Amino acid sequence: MALVCAICNEVPDQPVVSPLSGAVFERRLLEKYIAENGTDPITNKELTLDQLIDLKVPAVAKPKPPSATSIPAILKALQDEWDAVMLHSFTLRQQLQTARQELSHALYQHDAATRVIARLNKEVTAAREALATLKPQAGIAPAAPAGPTIAATAEAGGAADVPSEGAGLTEEVVARLQDTATILTQERKRRGRTVPEGLTPAEQIRGFTTLASHPGLHSASVPGILALDVHQKDTSKIVTGGSDKNATVFNKDTEQVVAILKGHTKKVSCVVYHPTEDTVITASPDTQIRVWNVGTSQTLQLIRAHDGPVTGLSLHATGDYLLSASRDHNWAFSDIRTGRVLCKVSDTSASSPLTAAQFHPDGLILGTGTQDATIKIWDLKERSNVANFPGHSGAISSIAFSENGYYLATAAEDSTVRLWDLRKLKNFRTIQLDEGYEVMDLSFDQSGTYLAVAGTDVRVYLCKQWNDLRVFNDHTAMATGVRFGSNASYLASTSMDRTLKIYGP
Repeated sequence: MALVCAICNEVPDQPVVSPLSGAVFERRLLEKYIAENGTDPITNKELTLDQLIDLKVPAVAKPKPPSATSIPAILKALQDEWDAVMLHSFTLRQQLQTARQELSHALYQHDAATRVIARLNKEVTAAREALATLKPQAGIAPAAPAGPTIAATAEAGGAADVPSEGAGLTEEVVARLQDTATILTQERKRRGRTVPEGLTPAEQIRGFTTLASHPGLHSASVPGILALDVHQKDTSKIVTGGSDKNATVFNKDTEQVVAILKGHTKKVSCVVYHPTEDTVITASPDTQIRVWNVGTSQTLQLIRAHDGPVTGLSLHATGDYLLSASRDHNWAFSDIRTGRVLCKVSDTSASSPLTAAQFHPDGLILGTGTQDATIKIWDLKERSNVANFPGHSGAISSIAFSENGYYLATAAEDSTVRLWDLRKLKNFRTIQLDEGYEVMDLSFDQSGTYLAVAGTDVRVYLCKQWNDLRVFNDHTAMATGVRFGSNASYLASTSMDRTLKIYGP
């Protein structure tokens, strides 16, 4: 409720009430009236200052008197406001410039710290690799029996003697190779042409899609996976060889890295997973062949069979012997249990480096591919060249025998995959790929029903009809390896894009 002075009709600054009339007055006006008249202004009865009653009310905020009452005054007010805005804007620009300088300095410090961390990580990686190399040399005892042996096992920096051609291929070894071949041949005859139970049908393979992609198995600083193999007994386990000088054992079901095998001084270009044991064999351009225990990630045997980069590995059906090929023009036959090089054979009829090697399923013959586009078939027992398959026009990149032992698939740097009949010793089919297509790896499934090709893309062919069932273009770089899982239940491929991809229904 507003209080209004009964004399001036305005809100009083110091309101008082006359007890005679009950009216509200401004104290200063009422005091002047009483001094002149001595009475109440309303009732005209006698009134003294002592009788006045003060009112306790909040102070009244009076409106400011108008200042911009003319156009010049309004313009001056606007000018003052503009000046204030410009000064504030200038201050903000100064603060922004200071913030930019501080941010630039912080980013420079961050970049410098990142470079230091990267250099330290590289030094740590190099130190670990050096330590992994020294461990097998310093603490692994060879598994050879007592007595004088010619060994190329893990030695403390010394060079092992390489035996002369055929020095270790004893009658006992030859008899074992023959017995194994006889057993495998009989088993193959019993199976006949029946399709293995549980084999994935062709229609299902046509519907394969990418189930998983794993880019973190190898170092990103030196990208690229160069080799691949799958454990035949437990096909959830996969081994890959990378440009980062390491081999990685990976479980596709748990999606976990089982082991990282460090020891090579150059990239790992060939890998083989033992079909019945948790053992991996790797090879590299550093001329070394290493046999690893996956459980301990340690080298069991260090085989020095070659003087040049190793380009091919193949495990014999016995699971005890290894075939290796090299750019030193030799192929070698070694014992993985003792590390002994049982024989080392050089092709005296040609001077071209070997680029691929593979055992026949029976294990008594083997195939090698050369830089000058020739496929050679060798008798292991006699260590002699028994057949040659010319026809390619580029360096041989991969060879693969079918499970029935009748067919040989070969690929070269001429954009073709050739199929050879080993009974008739002739080329019965040539798969002409697109111009410029590169083939890096070939692989039959365990039944010999399907053939997988890895290179510019990944393809699966149905054998006998030799038509492509499925083409995968998921890799962003060259595919370098391909393998089937058990009963062709899945397909795995690796690539220079640093990924392992799994395909399935």
